[in-house]
Amino acid sequence: MSYETPEFHPAFEEYCEAIYELSEEDVEIIQARVAERLDVSRPAVSEMIRKMEREGFVSSAAGVISLTSAGTELATRVVRRHRLAERFLTDVLDLSWSQAHQEAGRWEHVISPDVEAALVRILEDPTTCPHGNPIPGSGYKEPIQSTSLSHIKAGGSFRVERIPEELEYRDGMLEFLESSAIVPGNQGTVTSRSPDGTTTVEIDGSHVGVGEFASDRILVTTA
Repeated sequence: MSYETPEFHPAFEEYCEAIYELSEEDVEIIQARVAERLDVSRPAVSEMIRKMEREGFVSSAAGVISLTSAGTELATRVVRRHRLAERFLTDVLDLSWSQAHQEAGRWEHVISPDVEAALVRILEDPTTCPHGNPIPGSGYKEPIQSTSLSHIKAGGSFRVERIPEELEYRDGMLEFLESSAIVPGNQGTVTSRSPDGTTTVEIDGSHVGVGEFASDRILVTTA
């Protein structure tokens, strides 16, 4: 049986989604971080946060932004549909990570409940997006004792678990990681650590240097 859900201004959805994703990264959510994530000016963020406070989607105290229950509900819905769309676009349509991320950013605003249910059925109820990030409402369980790639010592083995959203917004990062086989489920070995923070890994038969920014954020488990 089909049903309707309320429609919200896409900007409200984008902001709630960004705040939700930043909260996943366990950082203090301030306007500067939201501006950086959405690639907009700080005055624009300030104005939008005021509007969203009036509408009851966010609260702001001492410069720290948080989602209200209404904002969390909206963000959860958008993030769920984005990550389901990414999974469909990569698994079924065979798009690259980068293409899927861009397309899912459009799809997340227009997917109906019926289409969402169909995606879940076709994809056999996945728990993560292609990058390993949890799909809200899927019953996802966090891997035990996951750590960042940068914490694995030379000679240590690992299994890639998750590419956080923060890396998805870095120019060229998704293309680099996918082409280097640094994808969830793949196993590798750290071969060396450089003074500049670069972690060199052997994965899928190739040696790849991963910069400090990425290696500090890629989540792995020891293999």
